[in-house]
Formats: sequence, C-alpha cells, structure tokens
Amino acid sequence: MELFELLRQIGKRVINLTKLTGNPHLIKKINKSLVLEMIQSEGPISRADVAQRLGLNKGTVSSLVKELMDEELVYEIGHGESSGGRRPVLLLFNEKAGYSIGIDLGVHYILGVLTDLRGNIIKEHHVTFHHKEYSTVLALIKETIGYLLNDMPNSRYGLVGIGIGVPGIVDKTGTVLFAPNLSWRNMPLKNDIEASFHVPVVIDNEANAGAYGEKRCGAGQEFDNIIYVSAGIGIGVGLVLNGDLYKGTNGFSGESGHMTIDVNGPICRCGSKGCWELYASEQALLEGAQSLSITGEEEAISLETLLELAAQNNEAVLQLFARIGHFLGIGINNLINTFNPQQVIIGNRLSMAKHWLEPAIQQTIDTHTLPFHRESVSIHFSKLSIYSAALGISFFAIEDFLKKGERIEVFL
Repeated sequence: MELFELLRQIGKRVINLTKLTGNPHLIKKINKSLVLEMIQSEGPISRADVAQRLGLNKGTVSSLVKELMDEELVYEIGHGESSGGRRPVLLLFNEKAGYSIGIDLGVHYILGVLTDLRGNIIKEHHVTFHHKEYSTVLALIKETIGYLLNDMPNSRYGLVGIGIGVPGIVDKTGTVLFAPNLSWRNMPLKNDIEASFHVPVVIDNEANAGAYGEKRCGAGQEFDNIIYVSAGIGIGVGLVLNGDLYKGTNGFSGESGHMTIDVNGPICRCGSKGCWELYASEQALLEGAQSLSITGEEEAISLETLLELAAQNNEAVLQLFARIGHFLGIGINNLINTFNPQQVIIGNRLSMAKHWLEPAIQQTIDTHTLPFHRESVSIHFSKLSIYSAALGISFFAIEDFLKKGERIEVFL
C-alpha cells in the first residue's frame, strides 16, 4: 500500500495546487488514474473500499468507476461479503480490454511476446539471426510483430502499443544512437515501427526493460533499490533507485558493461579498452570455450552446449564458468560499492547458468565488497529468465496506454 499512499499524497498536493490554478480537469484525471491503479492492484474490491483507501468521496469514486466501466477497463463480478449493510458489488480490472507487444532485441536473437494488460503472456515468438544490418533486423522485428498479431484475441482496444528493448543507447525520440554489438548508429527504430503498425511505440535500453520487468513481476518485487545486470552477448545494467527506474540525465544510464576493469585490456567495440563485458559476458564465455577447443570443430559452440557439458561435469567447462562468474562478481562488486543496493539481480541468457556461476560470483563479492555494503545486499538470479526485458518493455507500452499518453508532472 505504500505506492497508493504516495499517489494519494501527490493527488492531495495537486488538488491544493489546483485550488490556485483552477484546473478541475487535472484533478479528475489524477483521481481516475488512482482509482484504476487501486482496482488493478487490489481487485476484487468495492467502490466503498476504493473511496476509503484513497480518501476520496464515494460519489466521486462511483462516477469515475462508471467511466472506467464504459471504457471497458473495469467490470463488476458480483457481490462480496456484507459487513452489516448491503452486500458490496466487487470490481475487477479488465486485462483483456487490449493487448501489448514486447520485443527483446538481442545481438543474435529477437524474442517477442504478446501480453494482455496485466502482462500475462498470450503468445511468444523467437527468431535468431546472424546478419546485423539495420534493414535486415528491422524486417525480422516487423515479421515477429506480424506473427504475434495473427492470433491476437478480439478486444475493445486491440493492440495498444509496442515496446522494443535494444542493447544500446536510446534517446528520448526512440532513436538508437549507438548499439556497439549490433554496429548501429542513429537508427530511427521508433519512427520505422510506428510507420508500419500505426500504434504508439516505446524504445528503451533492454537492461532498463529487464530491471522493470523483474520489479513488476519477477525477483525484485520486494525491493526498492535494485541493480539488474543483463548478462548476454554484452552486459547492460538497469537501476531501480527508491522504487523508480533511474535513467540518468538524458536516459543513458546503465552502460556499466563498458566500465573499465583492465586499463591495459583488449579493445572493445565501444572504442575503449578492458571493458567489463569483454570478461564476463556470454560472448566472453563463447570465446573462452573456442580458445580451449572444448567442443569439436564440427559442432557450433553455444551457451546451450556449454550448459549441457557443465551438467556432465566437464572440468574445462566448469572452470570456464567459474572464471566468468569471478569477473561478473568483480563488476557487481563495483556496482554494490557505488550504489549500496538491497538487491542485485542477474538476468538475460547467462542467468540460465546460475548453478555454475553463483558460487564464483558470491565468493568474489565476499572477498572484495565492503562489509558495510555486503551485509545488506541480496544476490538473486532472474525469476523471469529470458523474458525479463520483453515483459518489462511490454509494461512500458501498457502503462503509456492506461495513461492515455497524458503525462502529469507534479513539482512538490
């Protein structure tokens, strides 16, 4: 209930401000958003309970609920238990009123999910690619969206939005400024997708999306200060600070995969030297396996192959995972000492190797992290596995729809 108490207090302050500015329409929008949030989170719930918990007039709540029912975002499911008077009518959020698509764009794969308005996955689609040219990948993204749309159930609002998480730096216009592992610069991804599908499109860094997915419905639900480490071909970091996703001044935060851990190390695709992801990513794992000739020349090296070998107690593979885990721990140590979080979540594809990475990560943190910071931090692996970013970016699109694209800035 802390979220709703905060929203209620914000609403009260806005109401006080609007007494001076005379903007009842703004008050109504805020109250309507609060009512919808309450029903979405706490339903089934009665109108009277909504009014009591939010501190709103019962008549105001009844009027707003009627609007939400007319919009098919809320519906009645019958009567609840009586507490002395008439049995209350209970309300539920209608997650089937529309659907969202979330796309996790990796360096070699595209994972797409179709979700309802509560984030339940209705359908998914996974493709791999080797040619990274923007036009080629854009065509595959469009094909993935088309595939998901083919079986989208009928609903009042249909497709409400598309979200795409990308492994790179994205500006506020949805342009991918720089994705080093895809060799992309200044690609207008948002404009290109909107031109094809004519719905609102959200583009963000995949680590931000992954952090939000874990916060909403994964391993991070009980924490407010979270570092999400997206460990795939590269490494990205999503930061949840005081319950909110932190993006930095221009939205570029989280490029911790490019923090230097060896000033004399090899050159990274970003142009720097000795970046963290050169030592602790899936790409580093695959290169290590190749250099050790762990698999035969005819057999392609993949994370899945190495997981199978680790399960068979292949000593060389176990040592390789331990080495990657050690370097993951080195970077995580730096982040813990910097941000003093409650939780670190390791996600993306390397999270599938939890059993073999976790001991080395924990040992590195135990021996390197400041004791004051180490005592209060929990190290977890993703609860959503490979779906963190796709679900997180889908939630971005859903929330933009539920706000109807209207952003309210409140200066307290």
